[in-house]
Amino acid sequence: MSGGAPIANQIRTLRFLAGEMSQAELGQKIGVTRQTIAAIEAGKYSPSLEAAFRIAEVFGRPLEDVFQWKGSAGS
Repeated sequence: MSGGAPIANQIRTLRFLAGEMSQAELGQKIGVTRQTIAAIEAGKYSPSLEAAFRIAEVFGRPLEDVFQWKGSAGS
């Protein structure tokens, strides 16, 4: 798939492992809308650095467990 954001993420998996946390619940925990979480999760939007750290903190994971930089060599 081309044209996607250069940042992959594991948010959907982590939400499932966290008792099937909803996108809305995660959004509330970090102070963004459900739509923002959906867009980040789908790779349509790259989160701010602050939002990325907050998401990682919610799941108790290091940032690199949640987000992966695909860069120019990753496709």
